[in-house]
Amino acid sequence: MMTSGAPALAEGCRDDVVQLRGSGSELRFQVELADTPQERSRGLMFRESLPPRAGMLFVYEYPQRASFWMKNTLIPLDMIFVDATGTVTHVHHQAIPGDLTAIDGGTGVFSVLEINGGLAKKYGIAPGSVLRHEAFSDGPAAWPC
Repeated sequence: MMTSGAPALAEGCRDDVVQLRGSGSELRFQVELADTPQERSRGLMFRESLPPRAGMLFVYEYPQRASFWMKNTLIPLDMIFVDATGTVTHVHHQAIPGDLTAIDGGTGVFSVLEINGGLAKKYGIAPGSVLRHEAFSDGPAAWPC
């Protein structure tokens, strides 16, 4: 079950915040956007830490098969794979730092939210949870701004 991290944003979506909803609770993460090939390629590599309510939101031009690896990544991460509506389709828990094994998110991936490893389980983020962010406005968004 997700625990409430902050009240819902009344002002709508911001590009540096992702809200998550599921099991009747809401939380939010401050995010950096990775929406160009160069930003997606670098991701969270070489970071020695990540604040607890922070993450990186990878956004693609269109839904596609997405695979990640942990090359040059120093911290364990949860990878939350999301479709164009903002609905979570798959969660990979505790990706291992430095591991070169491909982590396949499946097909139809429009976005991936990376957060500190262990937080997805802690907050109950699972398939069917919904993200709110302006990136999903053309989805059509399951949770619109």
